Amino acid sequence: MSEKMFTLPVVRQLHPCVSLRSLDGIPVVVVEHPRARAAVSLQGAQLLLWQPDGAEPVLWLGDAAPWTPGKAIRGGVPICWPWFGGAGSPAHGFARTSTWQLDAHEEGPEGVSLALTLRDSARTRELWPHAFTLTTRIGIGRECSVDVEAHGDHDSTAALHTYLRVGDLDGVQLSGLGGEFVDKLRDDARFPSDGTLVPTGHFDRIYAEPSGISRVVDHRFERAVEVRHRHHSDVVVWNPGPELSHSMADLGDESYREFVCVETARVSRPMATAPDAPSHLAMRLRVDGLHAAAPIPS
Repeated sequence: MSEKMFTLPVVRQLHPCVSLRSLDGIPVVVVEHPRARAAVSLQGAQLLLWQPDGAEPVLWLGDAAPWTPGKAIRGGVPICWPWFGGAGSPAHGFARTSTWQLDAHEEGPEGVSLALTLRDSARTRELWPHAFTLTTRIGIGRECSVDVEAHGDHDSTAALHTYLRVGDLDGVQLSGLGGEFVDKLRDDARFPSDGTLVPTGHFDRIYAEPSGISRVVDHRFERAVEVRHRHHSDVVVWNPGPELSHSMADLGDESYREFVCVETARVSRPMATAPDAPSHLAMRLRVDGLHAAAPIPS
């Protein structure tokens, strides 16, 4: 899927390194800059791909199911808002399945920045009775950032549901997650933690005493991916494991081995947005070789 994005026909050239394309009726902004390649769907303002120059792709994007406008895209960095999980319908909110407006695109020697906006409509007010303006700013270069800003008068929960591509789940170690966590697979029971996790099978955890930086060490790809969280109250980690993966129509049977989700979230403490006080949720990604990786305290 990654390479397919860069071979799609160009609908409109926006900048020398930025073009608008389309996949199965969904508009996609493609970035081909000397510092990095990337793709962002206008559905969901969803960062789909990010590949720094000289590195393997950092984000995982599924290809088991065809894309359908209005249906969630599995992979990349979905924006879950204005609710997380099953707190409403559709699951994880409507932001990730809505069409956003591309408001700005800038190109410079260090990379590309994009700004996309979603505003309330009759459809969104049927699902959630609030007026709002949601802006997502995405920075693409040697590092990659996603910053969501909400305007209005409302409370919401949210997550940047980042799918990190890994060489093999068995060769992955997570650190910098936080202290005590809620285990969603054990009736929301709470457990102490040193902030580390060696993935085995299906897991779904919410760390409500989160660290500011999480790291995924990937021995197969010989790299460490750092996730810097901002304006968060939680770090969520998830992988479906083999049994659930087999039952999900948009995942291949072995897809669970190819990614781990490390999510920057506002779950235990909602985003409080006031007319004179917008709320934020943001994260930044960077990649190092394993020689540069150092343990992060929990």
